[in-house]
Amino acid sequence: MPTFSDPVVDAQELQEAVRALAHATRRIEDPEAVYSVLGSISSALSSLTQTLHQLGDFHDGPGTTTFSVAGDPHAGRAGSYRVSWELHRAAEMARQVAEGVDRAHEVEATIAYADRDLPLSPVPRAGHDNGLSL
Repeated sequence: MPTFSDPVVDAQELQEAVRALAHATRRIEDPEAVYSVLGSISSALSSLTQTLHQLGDFHDGPGTTTFSVAGDPHAGRAGSYRVSWELHRAAEMARQVAEGVDRAHEVEATIAYADRDLPLSPVPRAGHDNGLSL
C-alpha cells in the first residue's frame, strides 16, 4: 500500500508492481484488458516523469544540503549537477515514452476483438533482443 510519505518504500512497491505487470502481460487472456492496462501505464509514466524531475530538482537546490565526494565539496557539487542533468534527461525520455503509450492507448480504443481473433498461444516474436529497437 502506498505511503505517500516514504519514497524508499513507495519506490520498492513500484518495482514490485512493475515486475508483477511484466509477468502478468506475458499472456493476455482478455484482449479488451489491454486498453485499461495501457491507461494505467500512461498514468504511471506521467507520475514517473514528475518524480524524476522532482529528484532532479532536489539536486538543483540552492545548497540546503552539503554535497561532497571523498570530502571535496566542489566534486560533490559537480556530481550533484551531473545527477540532476541525468534525472531531468530521463524524465524527458519518460515523457516521450508516455506520449507513445498515449497514442497506442487511443488507437487501442478503436479496436474491436472477436473470439476468432484470439490467438491460442502467445504470439511468437522474431528474435529476442534485450536492447531497444525503433
